[in-house]
Amino acid sequence: MDINVTLIIQGLAFFAVVWVVMKFGWPHIIGAIEERQQKIAEGLSHAERARKELADADARVADEIRKARAEAAGILERANAQALQIVDKAREEAVVEAMRQKAIAAADIEAQAHRAREELRSQVATLAIAGAEKILQREIDASAHGELIDQLVAGI
Repeated sequence: MDINVTLIIQGLAFFAVVWVVMKFGWPHIIGAIEERQQKIAEGLSHAERARKELADADARVADEIRKARAEAAGILERANAQALQIVDKAREEAVVEAMRQKAIAAADIEAQAHRAREELRSQVATLAIAGAEKILQREIDASAHGELIDQLVAGI
């Protein structure tokens, strides 16, 4: 055989193999490539959608955190205002209680002073009677002269 015939047969065999591959194998290969491209495109679109959802979720989280901080600041402000009200109320109650205690003490002091005056008057009356007894050298009957003694005590 000649080199030309071998070359022609090999060329025909090559083209036959290429035609068989193009007819039966190439559509499967192209289909697999297109399917893979479609899956990659879907994966990229899912990844892009997930990235956008993540960005939206981050924005919502930041908004919720901002709202929570604002609410916490409001709660803290209300708590401080309530604490000030409680302190003011306690201060007012303490002032009222102090005034009440002062009034009770003043009334007690006044009562003690009144008792002391009465006791002093009684003692002065007793001393006056004792002095009068010594002057008169006789005993004065306190029950008989009760009115006179009461006038004397009232005058003192």
